[in-house]
Amino acid sequence: MSEKVRDIQSMDEWKELLASHTPTLVLKHSTTCPISAEAYNQFTAYVNDQKNDEIKYALVKVIEQRPISNQIAEDLNLKHESPQCIFVKDQQVIWSATHWAVTKEAITEQIT
Repeated sequence: MSEKVRDIQSMDEWKELLASHTPTLVLKHSTTCPISAEAYNQFTAYVNDQKNDEIKYALVKVIEQRPISNQIAEDLNLKHESPQCIFVKDQQVIWSATHWAVTKEAITEQIT
């Protein structure tokens, strides 16, 4: 995992990130799913190419951190899916994609 990506492991970490109002790209990732593994690779490729320090990047492993994953869905009023890539700004969903739609190109197109 890129050192730019924060691995969210507690509810407090998620709440702090959401409350910061900092633009954040979150990947909800299932560590047992091959589709999610590809989304993770696409997310990581995007992050590794970025020089923009104004955006934070976060990873939530949905199996290991199910309560946090569910809280994200509730806080953002989104149906839980995995993999799911969500761009949040000022506590609002600006863009989200799931499954095969999580690509480096799609993320790049939406987050400029």
